Amino acid sequence: NREYPAGFTVKPVCEQLVVLASHFPKLNTSQVLSCSKEPLVLPIGAEGVYAIPKWQRVASSYNEATEAVLSALAKTRQLKNWRGGKLGPKYLRLSERTEWAHAMLGKKYPGDYLLVFTQFGRSWRGRSVRKVRVNYAPYEFGLGPYEVGTMLLSHPVRIAGDPNELYIDCPGGEYSPGGDGGFSRAPYFRWGDAGL
Repeated sequence: NREYPAGFTVKPVCEQLVVLASHFPKLNTSQVLSCSKEPLVLPIGAEGVYAIPKWQRVASSYNEATEAVLSALAKTRQLKNWRGGKLGPKYLRLSERTEWAHAMLGKKYPGDYLLVFTQFGRSWRGRSVRKVRVNYAPYEFGLGPYEVGTMLLSHPVRIAGDPNELYIDCPGGEYSPGGDGGFSRAPYFRWGDAGL
């Protein structure tokens, strides 16, 4: 029964890019801006279009890009990274389906940004990450902590401080708590102890 916070709406892509450009000033927004002016038809289940920098333009690995986004989030709000120092390749990886989606979207959108038609947690609320992963529609894929962290940068109201707000699982990311090759978990974002 958890919900989005009052006042949460998906911002237009141009507003998202203004925020993201302040965190990633070396990235070029012009190509994705021209794409965002085309008429957009949202797929079933999508709540909006989100601009996400290609992780390859932010860092040399998905893991480093995730750390960079978490550092940017920490500059904008109180953040406790319970996985600090444990986000390298032996701990965190993308699911095969999400890797495929990145490759497909990367071809569709030249330049430094992707446009992702998605939702921010409501569609799959109350279901386990495992159940979500096996019940995707053919066109769906899960987002990892890098993508969700980027969306939180451009939409800080999404998790703003009410403990009853809907948390965000990241089923596109696979996590190995012991770094031993057993990728049995998924990262998530939640509010607790007065911080993200």
